[in-house]
Amino acid sequence: MSAAQAREFRVHALQPQWEIAVYRSAETFQKWMRSQLMLAQTNFDPERPNLVVLTELNGLPLAIRGSVLAQKAPSLQLALAASLIKHLPESAYFALSKKVNIVQGLMLALAPENMQLYLRTCAELAREHQVYLLCGSSVHPRLTEQNGTIRMGAPELYNQAVLLSPEGKVLGTWDKVHLTADEYPLGMVDAPLKDLVTVPTPVGDIGVATSLDAFRPDVIEQLERTGTTVFLQPDANATEWTGTEHGTSTTRPQPEAWLDSSWAVVQNSRTIQYAVNPMVVGNLFDVSFDGQSAIIGKADQAANQQSYIMTEPRAGFLALMPWVKEGTPEELRTLGEKLKAGSKDPQENQYRSGAIFADLTLPASTVPPHPLRPYEQALQAVIDGKDIHNPARALGFFWWIVGGLLLMSLFSRAKKGTKVVLGLLGLLLVGLGF
Repeated sequence: MSAAQAREFRVHALQPQWEIAVYRSAETFQKWMRSQLMLAQTNFDPERPNLVVLTELNGLPLAIRGSVLAQKAPSLQLALAASLIKHLPESAYFALSKKVNIVQGLMLALAPENMQLYLRTCAELAREHQVYLLCGSSVHPRLTEQNGTIRMGAPELYNQAVLLSPEGKVLGTWDKVHLTADEYPLGMVDAPLKDLVTVPTPVGDIGVATSLDAFRPDVIEQLERTGTTVFLQPDANATEWTGTEHGTSTTRPQPEAWLDSSWAVVQNSRTIQYAVNPMVVGNLFDVSFDGQSAIIGKADQAANQQSYIMTEPRAGFLALMPWVKEGTPEELRTLGEKLKAGSKDPQENQYRSGAIFADLTLPASTVPPHPLRPYEQALQAVIDGKDIHNPARALGFFWWIVGGLLLMSLFSRAKKGTKVVLGLLGLLLVGLGF
């Protein structure tokens, strides 16, 4: 890219819908991720670089992958509990050896295979479509590479966003600094503010503020200091869009509060010129996610008057996903109640999904290149085919082995009553492996 050359590119924000079945297997997850890129593909510009931005925590539900009981659970908490039962031996290993709680032990036990699936799927899609791809985010420990072996470093987990090039190469990562109350029980920790960087690319000088980070002045100031011009806000808003602001004592409508993130950041910043805010929708077990994905520019560059539902129209929106329908605040709140999980209404879970895009222009970058940090180099090694070492992998077969040994007692000379008890116990333990 010439130092004097202006950058012209197209950005795409995806608004997918959660589906429990997506996380049944590696194949169903890959199919779902591919369907999102296919949806955006119809708007790819063949003459200029394309940046595709996916949603927050799209890799988190991989924690229930492979568990039949988890797939059928009535709530997200019970789904995680079912997955914990299936993976209890490995989870206990990490909980005891790393001195963490059992849920964090579960996430560590699942991290090697799930990270490999997640990263390689995203890299394959970036290469296949020749796009810059912000994968969304997932729950990752920071990796290390020692003597050619990829290992999980410290047991802390991060809500981590990864940016890939059209060649499937890691360009940078951003770990969420301000977690929500629901994230801490999974073993995630707040990332250091100083670790937030800006990565110069042909699709802008990229900085990522995941969800709540986009509302926090310290994060915005850090990204401004490092030179961010394109501000990415991957999000998973786990509240009704027509409800009131979450986590505060105010009674502002949620969409009004949302204006304090990407829209306000772009209007108030001298450095940040654009923002991309994709939002996932849908009911995941008993948790409802909703919102309106947006691409935002300066008000004088996006004069068309539009805004989120339940707010006054304004300039600054280059592209905005419509909500399910228009109406008065009272009508919208009523519909929001019908959409959410457990409403039993015919409109339950009938959210709007889709993709939006906008063409952006920036001058040549003045931001220095971002050298990959050791844990980012380790992510690249995983994409390139190195597996993450999992010291507890063999324990994944524990229930089946023990259950199988007990079932073999049916062919022993033990008393009939003893054989029945041991056989039933064996069936139970084998069942736990599913």
